[in-house]
Amino acid sequence: MTHGVRTDAYSPHLDGDRDWRDTATRYALLPLRIFLGVTFIYAGIDKLTDSAFMKDAGAGSIGDMMRAVRDSSAIPALVDMSLENPVAFGYAIAFGELAVGIGILIGLLTRVAALGGALLSLSLWLTVSWAAEPYYYGNDLPYLVAWTPLLLAGAPLLSVDAALRSRRRRRVGDYR
Repeated sequence: MTHGVRTDAYSPHLDGDRDWRDTATRYALLPLRIFLGVTFIYAGIDKLTDSAFMKDAGAGSIGDMMRAVRDSSAIPALVDMSLENPVAFGYAIAFGELAVGIGILIGLLTRVAALGGALLSLSLWLTVSWAAEPYYYGNDLPYLVAWTPLLLAGAPLLSVDAALRSRRRRRVGDYR
C-alpha cells in the first residue's frame, strides 16, 4: 500500500510539473537570505550612524563594550587585539556586516558571504555574548547556526550567483 510520504528532496519532474512542496523546497532558503541580509545591513548601518559607537571610550562606545566583555570572553586575546584600535575594529565589523548583508541579500558570492557572516557571528559569540547564561540567551550563536545552510547550499534561486551560473551554462551549451 502506498502512502503520501515523500522521501525525495527534489522533484524528479523536469517538465515543470511541480506541486507546492517542490516549490517550497526550491525557495526554502530565500526567507533566511532575506532575514540575514536585511539584519546584517541594518547592523552595519546602525553602527556607522551611531555617533557614540565609533569611539575609544564613553557610553555606548565599541571601546567600552570590548573592555566590559574582556574578562568574560572565551578568547580574551581576541578582545585584546580589538582594544589596540577599537575604532578601526568597529569600522571593520560594520563594513563586514554591510558586505555580508549585501552579498547574501542579492546572492553574490553567497557562500563567501555566508562564511563571512558565520565568522563574524562566531567571533561575536566567543567575545561579546559568551558569558550569556544559559547559553541560548546569547543571540550570536543562533546567527552562527543560521549561516550554515547558506554556506552549504549557496543561493540557488533569485540570486546573482544563479544568474551567472545560468549564463555560463548557456554559453558552453550545458543544459543539465
